[in-house]
Amino acid sequence: MKGRTMAAIRKGLTHLILLAVSVMLVFPFVWMVSGAFKDSLEVVKMPPQLLPSHFRFENFVQIGEFFPLYRFLLNSVGIAVVTTALQLIVCAMAAYVFAKIAFRGRQGVFMLFLATMMIPAQVTLVPLFILFSHMHLLNTYAGLILPGIFSAYGTFLLRQNMMTIPNELLEAAFMDGATYYRVFWSVMLPLVKPVLAALSIFAFMSSWNSFLWPLISTNSKELMTLPLGLSMLQGKWSTDWNLLMAGNVISFVPIFTVYLFAQRYFIKGMTMTGIK
Repeated sequence: MKGRTMAAIRKGLTHLILLAVSVMLVFPFVWMVSGAFKDSLEVVKMPPQLLPSHFRFENFVQIGEFFPLYRFLLNSVGIAVVTTALQLIVCAMAAYVFAKIAFRGRQGVFMLFLATMMIPAQVTLVPLFILFSHMHLLNTYAGLILPGIFSAYGTFLLRQNMMTIPNELLEAAFMDGATYYRVFWSVMLPLVKPVLAALSIFAFMSSWNSFLWPLISTNSKELMTLPLGLSMLQGKWSTDWNLLMAGNVISFVPIFTVYLFAQRYFIKGMTMTGIK
């Protein structure tokens, strides 16, 4: 009886700790949404109040006075979608080669490939800028998309899953006359769909939140993305925090939608990769 009581106490404490951590994680998002509907004075009011006294939907309209909101939003959506699709294709093909096609030095090349994950992205900005300048890709949509379609982490994630697929399936397809392309498209890709869904979330979030590379590679407002637009809401001497929070809510909605759509596949995909 004493053992059951202690187990119940431990279980109750665990739930209390998890509840406290959950509140700490969720509260910033709740405060952001609440602040998006407040006026400029109420958002900095002391003591703070969680709910606005009057919901100001005009904040979302007023953002358009600082920058072309819908243009920036459309740019972000288009760049993120195209970058995600291309990254899935490139990573899946690379993972297929590293996982199932034997060639001399495969393991060494893969280790060198993974070593690039230890290089901070900021280190590659200057060489990448010079390279794209010589290729006349600066201030273009291609220049914004191309750097994001290669991912060592995405290749590693897919390779780990492809390694678990029995070689007998591929051999049976080859015996039926399938080519490497046919095996990749008809056998491998359907089996790694959950991992592709997980990677699509990572790729979309990375492209959507990208700020530094679009900042230095574009100087035209027609090509700017939403994160660059949100930076315009921060003034030199003061900031309209209610407008900034409203812009963050707009920026948060697409990511949240993608995650809700792929949540089931995301959880399944992460468990199938062998990464715990």
